Amino acid sequence: MKIFTRKQIEELVSLPDILDAVERGFVAYSRGDTVIPPVAALHFDFPLGDCHIKYGYMKNGKYYVVKIASGFPDNPKLGIPAGNGVMLLFDKQTGGLLSLLLDEGLLTDLRTAAAGCIAAKYLAPKNVQCIGIVGTGAQAFYQLKLLSFVTECRRVMIWGRDLAKTRKFKDHPDLHEWKMEVAKDLDDLTENCNLIVTTTSSSKPLLFAHQIRPGTHITAVGADDVGKQEIDPEIFAKAEIVVVDSRSQCLEIGDVSYAVRQGVIKKERLLEMGEVAMDSALRRNSENQITIADLTGVGIQDLQVAVTVFEKSCEDI
Repeated sequence: MKIFTRKQIEELVSLPDILDAVERGFVAYSRGDTVIPPVAALHFDFPLGDCHIKYGYMKNGKYYVVKIASGFPDNPKLGIPAGNGVMLLFDKQTGGLLSLLLDEGLLTDLRTAAAGCIAAKYLAPKNVQCIGIVGTGAQAFYQLKLLSFVTECRRVMIWGRDLAKTRKFKDHPDLHEWKMEVAKDLDDLTENCNLIVTTTSSSKPLLFAHQIRPGTHITAVGADDVGKQEIDPEIFAKAEIVVVDSRSQCLEIGDVSYAVRQGVIKKERLLEMGEVAMDSALRRNSENQITIADLTGVGIQDLQVAVTVFEKSCEDI
């Protein structure tokens, strides 16, 4: 069995390989070539937090994965990251444990950002005038890092509930390639940005239909559990294309679930990311379309990044 620390994983990770692996995973998932059971979750009140267990395998693959990831939003007050986690990779033929990936949530952050990048690749307008980032945590950081692979735009507006954290994010030394400014408010951000990524743990909508101008793409990644919501349901009524990572999962959790339950849109309108990756006819075809990708996180993403790191380590022996 191989044990990898976060530092070792950082040395092994190739972002282009992660992007390719996650996209191939989405395609396999939508083709029915995977077994991904429902997410198991624990919820905590004092302090507020959650723990997700995601797992699965490719039907024709060699491995299966079990991922445990936690999120405790008050952790930064203690000087520690909000997210943590570990992945276990097993041999599908024998059940033997092949690798313990002590990634501290890094791989979850990367696979989520990869999904956002893939969404932008197929759904964002060709002419991205400005990128809007809602939130100032780790996911906001990684979404920006990976968006550099699919857009030449480097102008960014950032909004966060904590102005001090927002200003600190703006000046992050590892984001020096981006020309960032702090949005006055969310009206300012939506007025200027036609590619918007929401990355918060909000329990109520932050963006509303009247704010979204024609030609905008929204990627929503924060509402990954019961009780979380970033997007007002009426925005989905304005959207020409609505994409999810998992149709069945997003009917239970995520922003889309609110819109479907309230009758704003029908579930038949939902496209899966894997379907969009396979069929160009399902993608954005006009600069004036409003498009949304609601991403709640699927176990196939965890399998793909775990396998990518493990097999890369085998190559280096």
